[in-house]
Amino acid sequence: MELGANGAAPAAGDLIKEGSELTFMEDVIEASKETPIVVDFWAPWCGPCRSLGPALEAEIQAAGGKVRMVKINVDENQQIAAQLRVQSIPTVYAFHDGKPVDGFMGAQPPSKLKEFIGKLIDMAGGDGGLEEAVKAAEEMLAEGAAVDAVETFAAILQEDPDNAPAYAGLVRAHLALDEADKAKELLKAAPEAIRDAPEIAAIQAQIDLAEAAAEAGPIPELRARLETDPDDHQARFDLATALAATGDTAAAVDELLELLRRDREWNDGAARDQLFKIFDSLKPDDPVALRGRRKLSSMLFA
Repeated sequence: MELGANGAAPAAGDLIKEGSELTFMEDVIEASKETPIVVDFWAPWCGPCRSLGPALEAEIQAAGGKVRMVKINVDENQQIAAQLRVQSIPTVYAFHDGKPVDGFMGAQPPSKLKEFIGKLIDMAGGDGGLEEAVKAAEEMLAEGAAVDAVETFAAILQEDPDNAPAYAGLVRAHLALDEADKAKELLKAAPEAIRDAPEIAAIQAQIDLAEAAAEAGPIPELRARLETDPDDHQARFDLATALAATGDTAAAVDELLELLRRDREWNDGAARDQLFKIFDSLKPDDPVALRGRRKLSSMLFA
């Protein structure tokens, strides 16, 4: 068990705290860069929450400071629950290194909770240098050494086939080499354990946006169409898609929000669906995603 500065075990209050939308970045995103954070989305009226909460807290305390917990009352924090797509409660997410890495919905038996917390402890306790290897491969890719990145990501996956960051990196490296077919094959063959991982969802969304952008048309022409007719919804949708594919996600989100403001139900809510695809292509704590989700929530629930 991890000991505090005075040699004593951490107090329960240090391990488990009530969170809110205002403190989420500090309590969860930033804090998870030091220690894995379990986020329990609950409500006072939820029966299963009353059994899951104490059982989960017991496992957190048993971990002795290796994992911490933040409880979010969804009745009082509806916006953050919507941003993280909490569909029902109880819902539990685990954050590590600033991003969601695992989660589940509904009450779970003690054995599953112990396994859930154990995986987080293992994740935080070291991985034989694989995390550093992933960072090194990402640097190779950023510097244009895509072939070296492919080799490094592949070597990491030989050690850990379920390493979602490495798998997503391998897909992106093949895209950088203009091997789109190979990238798509890899995505289809992703191990079941990581198919729903945020990194895999992000690269799939990026590919979908890029393919849609190829059909959207040149950005200058789309802007010209909108200047002529601001209610040309297809032109605005295509412009947003093209902007997202070029990396200007902030402008893309703004265009889609404007489309929603003008006609929320256009094309069966296509603008809303495209917004979610852009959000999925970004990291959960990306400022563009956080700002866009807030604006979308206020627009839909106003």
